[in-house]
Amino acid sequence: MTFSATTILVLALVAAAVITAAVWAYTTANRLDRLHVRTDQARHALDAALARRSVVARSVATILAGLYDPALVEQARRLTALADRAERSNWRDRETVENQLAAALSAVDIGLLPPQLVAELADAEARVLIARRFHNDAVRDTLALRNRRLVRWLHLGGTAPLPVYFEIAERVTAAASTGLDVDTVRTSARVVLVDEHDRVLLLQGVDPQVPDVPFWFTIGGGVNPGETLREAAIRELYEETGHSADSSALRGPLWRRVAVFPFNGELIRSEELFFALRAKSFDPVATNLDFVERRSITGNKWCTPTDIAHLDHSGETVYPYHLDNLLAEAITAADSDIDPEVRSIR
Repeated sequence: MTFSATTILVLALVAAAVITAAVWAYTTANRLDRLHVRTDQARHALDAALARRSVVARSVATILAGLYDPALVEQARRLTALADRAERSNWRDRETVENQLAAALSAVDIGLLPPQLVAELADAEARVLIARRFHNDAVRDTLALRNRRLVRWLHLGGTAPLPVYFEIAERVTAAASTGLDVDTVRTSARVVLVDEHDRVLLLQGVDPQVPDVPFWFTIGGGVNPGETLREAAIRELYEETGHSADSSALRGPLWRRVAVFPFNGELIRSEELFFALRAKSFDPVATNLDFVERRSITGNKWCTPTDIAHLDHSGETVYPYHLDNLLAEAITAADSDIDPEVRSIR
């Protein structure tokens, strides 16, 4: 039996279509699997952050109970009860209890607490904030793929249950020693962008009011209202360098840095979350800088660890501190398929 050229062409096209569909289904299923792993890891990290806050809440309750004021003793009893309930609750009910605990902590007069405990409470609440955002980012990315029509029809998500968002009130307790109110906290998303030569892209900047003292820093900026950390990181990357990237390529956040510094006549308390990203080397061209950024960003450079050390030694400080030693960690994270666990740096 012989086949005409048309028949062969049709069979070839059908075979190509089947192969293409199979490859797409396979890669999509693999991506879904990675997203579910990321969501599970984010949930475990959030659970750990919430558990740590419960431990600190009980420490706060112990201090309040020791002041022997009936109102404070009752407040301490409520804190302890909520912390215990939060740790025992299943994930479905956890959200409600954690919000109740957050409200109870907000009512505590931190002036009654030792400075070290105030710092521990601020750190615990900041870690919950980071972990909650990280978790919800992972849930959003997973749901976006799981809810596509073909993915649902072909059951590429398997039997894994759909992840759900975890919504709790975000609040960071300001340390009494800083004299800053919570409204002064600025959350920033930053990108450690490394090229094929393992160099990091740094921006040179100055304080507009102190233009003779240059310093260097990673790409990034403040998170806008309603914006996720990843969305802010990708937006800032494009605005400051002209480079477009997919938020799914970001790894992290891998570092958290809290700093208080003067800039342009204001005292800023910044909480910075760093992502790692790999890209081919390019010539950065800013696309959408605001007025202050146009006055403060003066240059850029792809830097090796040796370059960073040289800048530091020449008096041009590089932020974050010790980036020359940290860079290997960011490179490893950028090349990994798994988001690292966030840790604090200077």
